[in-house]
Amino acid sequence: MREHEDPQERQARRKGGGEPGGTRRSGTRGAGRKRLTADDWADAALAALAERGLAGVAVEPLAARLGATKGSFYWHFANRDALVAAALARWEELSTERIITAMEAAEPDPAARLGALLRAATASAADDPLEVRLLAAGDHPEVAAALARVTERRVGYLAHLFELLGFPPPEARRRGVLAYTSYVGHAQLAHAVPGSVPTDPEYLAAVSDALLKP
Repeated sequence: MREHEDPQERQARRKGGGEPGGTRRSGTRGAGRKRLTADDWADAALAALAERGLAGVAVEPLAARLGATKGSFYWHFANRDALVAAALARWEELSTERIITAMEAAEPDPAARLGALLRAATASAADDPLEVRLLAAGDHPEVAAALARVTERRVGYLAHLFELLGFPPPEARRRGVLAYTSYVGHAQLAHAVPGSVPTDPEYLAAVSDALLKP
């Protein structure tokens, strides 16, 4: 039982044996309604954050977005802070770890991998304002900690690629920072001043080539 669960939801759960805001845990009754997971709530929180910033992460609007109730939320999370933490962890996993894993599997050549990573990340950042919103919320302790972890992971991975290309560790790290700051600046300008930075493949290839020059 959740401490903050609505009384009506608690009663419904006791009668039906299912999770609030979702399907029953057993049997076929109510099977047409999807039972929400913690990841569903985290994904909805990230979508709201991308649209309206951290202030957009609020339980009631998210419940309406998902077609659920507050009881479903409290089934998974103790409070809004717990949801924010889960959303940030989800962002780290989807936007960094899974991308690195996919790149490692798809492209064996480190130079080609670096170029593909730069193109994909820049295109994604131009289309999705989530990372810009997170940077703007950097004064929030949880967001600041997540940004620090993601920045170190991404710069570290870029430095690793430069090392594979033959650059000594200090220079590889410097180029990793340069590549990442180029990406962040590109994302910021793409949203703050639309049309101010090119997104065509030729431009991104030129950026990649400049980073690879001895």
